Amino acid sequence: MKPVYWYLCALAIVSLIAFVLYGVDKRRAKRGAWRIPERVLLGFSFFGGGIGGLLAMCAFRHKTKHICFWVVNVIGAAWQVAAAIALAVLL
Repeated sequence: MKPVYWYLCALAIVSLIAFVLYGVDKRRAKRGAWRIPERVLLGFSFFGGGIGGLLAMCAFRHKTKHICFWVVNVIGAAWQVAAAIALAVLL
């Protein structure tokens, strides 16, 4: 199996985790419960879950007013897609 497929599988898993984390944080915000730290959400978004983070922001309407979250998710998704393209072309 080509490395790009493994990379895409890893991105899908991390994006799913990021999506779930945003959803859990939104539910906890509504209930006034303990929240997931922003650095955890941003970390998952930047290091593999940019697409999941963007989808979660739109689906749950969570953290959409925070420019930092938009920037990190867009930059994270952009470098993740660029890395996938580079892997597909170079290997």
